[in-house]
Amino acid sequence: MDLVSELVVLPLAPLRALLAVARVLEEEAEQERHDPARVRREIEHIEEAQSSREISDQAAEEEKQDAVSRLIQS
Repeated sequence: MDLVSELVVLPLAPLRALLAVARVLEEEAEQERHDPARVRREIEHIEEAQSSREISDQAAEEEKQDAVSRLIQS
């Protein structure tokens, strides 16, 4: 790039950096969301809530199915 074009795009540098950070955070969040250990802990938490009657059996089964399907999609 020549000097003029660099000066033109220079004000956009913070925006590009912010977008790069956002992409990294999104990737990390997706990896964490599909992490088998995290899904297992989530299912354990759902089962605890179900056994203490904090949530219904139907809601617990739906949440467990959501967690398992997230694991399968990864």
